[in-house]
Amino acid sequence: MGLTRRKHGPNKRRHKRTNKYDRVLPFGYAALVRAKLRHVTYSLEALLKRDRHAFEAFVRAHQRAVFSLLSRYLGRDRSHEVEDLAQETFVRAYNALPRFDAAGSAKISTWLLTIAARLAIDAKRKKQLPGSGPDALDGAPGSGGPERDAGRLELGRALEQAALELSEDQRMVFLLSDCHGLSHEEIACTMQCPENTVKTRLFRAREKMRAYITQWENES
Repeated sequence: MGLTRRKHGPNKRRHKRTNKYDRVLPFGYAALVRAKLRHVTYSLEALLKRDRHAFEAFVRAHQRAVFSLLSRYLGRDRSHEVEDLAQETFVRAYNALPRFDAAGSAKISTWLLTIAARLAIDAKRKKQLPGSGPDALDGAPGSGGPERDAGRLELGRALEQAALELSEDQRMVFLLSDCHGLSHEEIACTMQCPENTVKTRLFRAREKMRAYITQWENES
């Protein structure tokens, strides 16, 4: 018995699924991220004018840092929330670009991470997303052989578990400082708190991380 091709009636036409952010950005965020872009550098002047090629390069240059911050803060099992917030980060950045102060002290990469961090914090507070810990902070396989790679993975898991011991505020400060290199002043602006508060949170976060890793090493 031969197989017959199933025909779709006039009311059963297949529709291509679209990303909601494709309707916000004129060139489509989803296609932009998937594409193998030729533009890898951009001028700030062109970017502030929201030039398409400049923004493509901007996303290409910074999407990894944005995804890294969001996934480490929200948790590895929150991939959908991470993707949505990453897209929202770039949408908000695109809309706010004309208002970015190019003559100010803030770097545009720091400005972008500030948008991502505030979105993540707001998502936690509004939706009360359960935190399952950030992605492994340093667990990617390297080129040192199987034994060394296994050690890195174990260390990454230990760091991930250590981060679970941090409060949400301590975790964000730790990530922005030690993983993304923001200054105390920049973090204070991002977290909208005094700089001394940032220093205190970071000190406590590092102490907790250090204590956990020391215990883990002694038990290994």
